Amino acid sequence: MNAHHALDAQTDTSMGIPRRYAWLVFALTFGLLISDYMSRQVLNAVFPLLKSEWMLTDSQLGWLSGIVALMVGLLTLPLSFLADRFGRVKSLTIMAVLWSLATLGCALAESYGQMFTARFLVGVGEAAYGSVGIAVVMSIFPKEMRATLASAFMAGGMCGSFLGMALGGVMAEHFGWRWAFGGMATFGLMLALLYPIVVKEKKINPSGQAYTKEQQPVKVKNALKTLYSSRTVIATYIGSGLQLFVAGSIIVWMPSYLNRYYAMPTDKAGILAAVIVLGGAVGTIFCGMLSDRLGRVRADRKTSLAISFCLGSCLLLSAAFALPAGTVQLVLLCLGVFIVIGTNGPSMAMVANLTHNSVHSSAFATLTIANNLLGLALGPLVIGKVSDHLGLHGAFQLMPLMSVFAAAVFFYAKRHYHNDITRLTEQGLLPPSAPQQYK
Repeated sequence: MNAHHALDAQTDTSMGIPRRYAWLVFALTFGLLISDYMSRQVLNAVFPLLKSEWMLTDSQLGWLSGIVALMVGLLTLPLSFLADRFGRVKSLTIMAVLWSLATLGCALAESYGQMFTARFLVGVGEAAYGSVGIAVVMSIFPKEMRATLASAFMAGGMCGSFLGMALGGVMAEHFGWRWAFGGMATFGLMLALLYPIVVKEKKINPSGQAYTKEQQPVKVKNALKTLYSSRTVIATYIGSGLQLFVAGSIIVWMPSYLNRYYAMPTDKAGILAAVIVLGGAVGTIFCGMLSDRLGRVRADRKTSLAISFCLGSCLLLSAAFALPAGTVQLVLLCLGVFIVIGTNGPSMAMVANLTHNSVHSSAFATLTIANNLLGLALGPLVIGKVSDHLGLHGAFQLMPLMSVFAAAVFFYAKRHYHNDITRLTEQGLLPPSAPQQYK
């Protein structure tokens, strides 16, 4: 009985969905992810203005950024569970409306306390969007495209960061920082209203397999076990989170770094920081495609690539921040950022391979928890605290060392991959072909 349901869950869920419609759904879901990160990262571009207007420390600024990632980490799993059961399209729409309205609240904030509250609500709205959104995308395309799609989808976060920092910096410099938040909120609300008109639950789930009552016992008793029952999956969660400590810190603090050490005004610092981050978006897509290509014969090569991306980014970023401000430093910095989140695609593909399809939203939510609590929340907070004592340049010199720990955890995952695939198959939680398919 268990093996039968596991086999059903691993079949191609994209059957019956027109490819043109699938790409339309991807585009709109991708667009909302861009809005998500525009609302989240526009704050980074206006750090210098808030710091001077409200006399804030780097630790306080770090909290304004970190509270969003913290709420994402705390709420993504329960909200993803609810989305799996009550409808992903409806859930995504509600999330987008909430974070857009909260971003509008940031524009109206009159004090640090009010801004902190609005940012808290931004985090609540964004909490489960990444995990539920990627579950929608993966369910409407063939599973052979998992790492590429995951990387392309998550590149939306980097694209949103690019637009949030670039447009936010320009708008803040010419119209004031409040207009920067207001512009991001307007864009998000427009997409949120369009999404449920075009994307329908029945169209993206024609078989109804993820929501039928008959499968609920399978989810609870068996499928949920795959979220935490293998050392490979747990190590992948942790390794991905540790690597995002570095990426998250760069995204949040780079505009401030350029403002302080290159004497750039807000608009120019925001644009250059955004271009650097955009290189990371291109890089993560390239790394995902490379992972899919090299992992066709042996899926565990995805983990080997993740290790390489961690160590490569550590070497490049360490070299960059060992140099003084200048062209050479910027070139090395761009190269390091290009591969710093290359672990996204391999990590998501590994999680998808080792968990039951019916709980993929919850699996990606668990990955999101690790990414946010260990990376996107902790990174900016720690770097802000260290910056108060050593300066931002000194904090950036220490930051790449976290990638060494991430690489070590991915190495542990690689060692246990084959045994975990075999054990989960014997327990009926993966199809009988899994040991050969993912060897």
